[in-house]
Amino acid sequence: MLFYNIKLKKYSQELRKQMTDAERLLWSKIRGKQLKGLQFYRQRIIGNYIVDFYCPKATVTVELDGGQHYTDEGMIKDKNRDEYMTAQGLKVLRFSDREVFENINGVIQRIYYNLP
Repeated sequence: MLFYNIKLKKYSQELRKQMTDAERLLWSKIRGKQLKGLQFYRQRIIGNYIVDFYCPKATVTVELDGGQHYTDEGMIKDKNRDEYMTAQGLKVLRFSDREVFENINGVIQRIYYNLP
């Protein structure tokens, strides 16, 4: 079982209520066990982080990156997050918001191929 910071619970609930358009679009394609019959969760707390999407059976997290992720500070934070997730035995898949809007089928295909 993965450690999670209970103090982030209210924040993760708020993030679920205020999904971005890119998150909403991807969620519509992966919710309800649509990919290989596997359950995904959104805005899941892992350690001191909240990941956009998480599939526990596949040990995969999916992150959607908006503009703030491409700043120097954002890239450092993402690198630290990815290193933490990898140390927990999780695979991290990252996509830009733009990629989700312009190539949702490619995004879904890449997620699909990273599932058992």
